[in-house]
Amino acid sequence: MAILIKNGTLITASETFEADILIEGERIEMIGRNLGHPNAEIVDAAGKLVMPGGIDPHVHLDLPMFGTVSSDDHYTGHKAAAFGGTTTVMDFVVLEDKGFQYSVDIWMKMAEKAAIDYSFHMNLTRFDEKIAGEIPFLPGMGITTLKVFTAYNGRLRLDDGSIFKALRIAKDNGMLVMAHCENGDVIEMLVSEALAAGHTAPEYHALTRPGWGAVEATMRLAAMAGQANSPVYIVHMNMAGEVDMLKYARERGVPVMGETCPPYLFFTIDDLRKLDGAKWICSPPMRSKEDNARIWEGLSDGILQTIGTDHCPFFYDGTKPIVYEGGEVAIPGKELGKDDFTKIPNGLPGIQDRMPVLWTYGVRAGKITANQFVAYMSTNPAKIFGLYPRKGALIPGADADVVIWDPAKKVKYGVAMSHQRTDYNLYEGWELTGYPEKVFLRGEMIVDGNVWMGKRGSGKFLKRGEGQVL
Repeated sequence: MAILIKNGTLITASETFEADILIEGERIEMIGRNLGHPNAEIVDAAGKLVMPGGIDPHVHLDLPMFGTVSSDDHYTGHKAAAFGGTTTVMDFVVLEDKGFQYSVDIWMKMAEKAAIDYSFHMNLTRFDEKIAGEIPFLPGMGITTLKVFTAYNGRLRLDDGSIFKALRIAKDNGMLVMAHCENGDVIEMLVSEALAAGHTAPEYHALTRPGWGAVEATMRLAAMAGQANSPVYIVHMNMAGEVDMLKYARERGVPVMGETCPPYLFFTIDDLRKLDGAKWICSPPMRSKEDNARIWEGLSDGILQTIGTDHCPFFYDGTKPIVYEGGEVAIPGKELGKDDFTKIPNGLPGIQDRMPVLWTYGVRAGKITANQFVAYMSTNPAKIFGLYPRKGALIPGADADVVIWDPAKKVKYGVAMSHQRTDYNLYEGWELTGYPEKVFLRGEMIVDGNVWMGKRGSGKFLKRGEGQVL
């Protein structure tokens, strides 16, 4: 079945122009003015914008944590992503004792219900000679990224020497290292002191993870990347100083790239001080209005490269079920830490919110252009993570992952509109202008207004090649 999208205004990472799009099967066949086709289904996009499907480079689905699990799985999270205009997501494989292949097999099994296309990064949370010898086999599995941590002592953290070795191995094998940057030693000390003093409220999650630790660790990773001449991608940057360090390193030729997430543009430690402050608990935590402003500048000025979500939702009150697709669901959540901030599952919903919220408060507010929006949401992640031009592009031969965007649609956003499987939304009651109208995945319409047309199991695993340093 051919589909002809007519009369729309196409937005790419570099251009805005009027054109039609002819889709044949799963691919874009042709782009041009006044296209015709004798048998195509016509989709009129007059007055609408047409852009490539979003790519979220940072999500956590089915993730075990603190005796529970993130409340979205590889179906519900994918469905929510699609309603927000995202057609590809990248999750993280938890490294098990039995090695990489065993670990990947577990996540491939969980992703059999995938509703959009997906790929994986590999968490590198142990390092020895055996692990070092296995890393070069990951690209053969289609996984070309490793994630390392400078925090979570005794659980996820690697020492600097191991990270440096991983950077060298990655360079030799066309891979990319991603890094969670905080100072694990300082955090461990401050958490112990806070608990000993009886400080258990949510705000202490932020107070025991000082922002300077993120700034220092970001520059430390950039320095290691410079010394190894190997690229590094800093995830979920939340500090003004991190943007400064990124700019400093990039201006000196270091192959370092940066990602931020929507909550770090809007929320602060004051949100953790609210009665429902647990809703905002994630790692790294919310900072200050000054940090919000500098991260916006980092996007406006092109210092940062991507906007992911770090989507890792939990119920605010998992003792009370919600209705999802006609059935009741209750999953233990943030109430587990009602008396101790260290027991609150770390993570936020956001996979559906990202594109609609950033369109209104980024593009419409004049903080980023529509072309930057497409770059951050789709094209840059595709290039960095080895999916371009199959994904992230409106060009002949690319997968027909297409979003028809209604720039005039006004919605009052919140949990009632969200398909994220949890009981709250960070943007409850926010007025948005601009929202996806139709979403296509490889030429098949999966969202039509408020109607879900996607299917469990229709998503494909994407084997990725070597990415670009942007």
